[in-house]
Amino acid sequence: MDTNKDKSIEADSPTEAEQKKEEGKEAKEGEKNEETTEVVEEEAEAKGVQEEEEAAVKFEREEATEEVGEETPEEEVAPTPAEEGEKAEEKKREEELEEEIVEERIYTIPLGKAWISPRKKRTPRAVRIVRSFVQKHMKIETKAKTEEEEEEAGRLVISDEVNRKLWSHGVEKPPRNIRVRAVKDKEGTVTLYLAKGD
Repeated sequence: MDTNKDKSIEADSPTEAEQKKEEGKEAKEGEKNEETTEVVEEEAEAKGVQEEEEAAVKFEREEATEEVGEETPEEEVAPTPAEEGEKAEEKKREEELEEEIVEERIYTIPLGKAWISPRKKRTPRAVRIVRSFVQKHMKIETKAKTEEEEEEAGRLVISDEVNRKLWSHGVEKPPRNIRVRAVKDKEGTVTLYLAKGD
């Protein structure tokens, strides 16, 4: 019976190898803590130096403006010539688009009939329904092409955002209806966009 007690005592006390492992872990943790505190201290010193430099520059600016007698401008950044050119081009494009628009209408197109089709043909049918609806309501003439006459009287362009909305749930589940903004330009081209708010 005494042998069992000795074994249990030996099992309860940690072996030398386990003690060394624990000491090694503690030493590593201590080193990590020292490293992190050193890094934090270095960062704090760098921030302090940077803040002092910024304060000195700000003070110099204030003194210079006081001598001249001008108010300090709030850090205004002058646009670069490239940025000015881009803004001018955007304004021109917007003005051209506004001038070219002959007619603009917003429609809510019902697409319930697309759901009558087989599952894998519903969204393509919804696209055809949208096309025929807009052709009818915006009065896009479709001329029969002959060899002599290859000009189209009107053209319908469905924008990417409308197409994405129609195909958003895949081929089997098109939306039940869709709100679109139809814009007709001078050439007779009608472009479909999603109505604002959709």
